[in-house]
Amino acid sequence: MNLAQGSQLNKMNKADLANVVHGIVGGTKVQAEEVVDAIIGNISKELKKGGEVSIAGLGIFSVKRRAARTARNPRTGESVNVPAMNVPKFRAAKALKDAVK
Repeated sequence: MNLAQGSQLNKMNKADLANVVHGIVGGTKVQAEEVVDAIIGNISKELKKGGEVSIAGLGIFSVKRRAARTARNPRTGESVNVPAMNVPKFRAAKALKDAVK
């Protein structure tokens, strides 16, 4: 199974990734799911620390600080203060950009 053969048309979820890992590495499906969970968990853990994760050919996961701002509630029209926060950011590698052209 390759990445384009997800269980849904043009969509791939964590279970589909685990199936791909299972097909390549073997072992049990539970072990493949643990591998996928470990990768995602470690990326999240590094981003929580404010670090960045670079995966050659895929891209760079990093954290960006979003400044505090005033937004407007679309239902009532009243102003709402949105606090400053950290948000995840992904910058695609050239290889990935070229692959999806």
